[in-house]
Amino acid sequence: MEIKINGQTADITVDSEKTVGEVISGLDQWISNTGHRLSGIAIDGQSADSASVEEFFSREIDKVKTLDLYTCSIADLCVQSFLSICGDIDEFENMDFAKRQAFCENWSNSPQARFAAEQMPDFFSLCVQVFSGSGTNCETLRAMTEERLREVESPAAELTGIGTIVNETCAMLADLPLDIQTGKDARAAQTIQIFSGIAVKILRIVKILNLQGLVPEAIKESINEFSESAKELLEAYERHDTVIVGDIAEYEMAPKLQKLYTAIEENNKLLMEQHGIK
Repeated sequence: MEIKINGQTADITVDSEKTVGEVISGLDQWISNTGHRLSGIAIDGQSADSASVEEFFSREIDKVKTLDLYTCSIADLCVQSFLSICGDIDEFENMDFAKRQAFCENWSNSPQARFAAEQMPDFFSLCVQVFSGSGTNCETLRAMTEERLREVESPAAELTGIGTIVNETCAMLADLPLDIQTGKDARAAQTIQIFSGIAVKILRIVKILNLQGLVPEAIKESINEFSESAKELLEAYERHDTVIVGDIAEYEMAPKLQKLYTAIEENNKLLMEQHGIK
């Protein structure tokens, strides 16, 4: 049996697998590690659909000449999901109250919802809250959806656009010990909130760049160090350990945030120069 992936013959040897389903199951993790997901299959030129996929999976491989597998990148799937969710928000807003009550359950079974639940559980939970009427408003969800869409479609540009916010956040982190000592609790809480938001955003963008093979090992090491310090900071803040919060914020978190952002930005600029992108 010849196996092709996106039209290209793959150097894959079948060992003990007896059915097409067993072959695909064995390849699933390998495909996932390449930043893709299986999007379609065909046997001897015949494509599977929802009605035939079960029969295709049970087909014995000794009766198959060619198995074609088609994949789609996670980044492309993210784009499709976010665009679909933007449409879902429009549909939800135009519904009357009675129809809205059944919308969330139906939406949760849609392809875009299942993908979001798998890849972006925090975002999926927010969508469920909005569509069930127990969360934030539609405009806030729309703004967040559009922001994440920009992160996937233009990660380098989105990263460049937050440079000023990163610098301001670093300055706020450096001032955090004094804010805590002088009783400026509201400002301290705001600093933690802004830092959490910008840190998560940077890590989301890095994840997209990494799926595209655009994150060097050196930056991955910086990300691990940054993530560990961020976790320590947030845990110390939650248990009201002001001494630890102050030390980590001023001496670790601020410089690590600036270092990580600068490294990613410089890497992006280098990649853009190599590919002739302005």
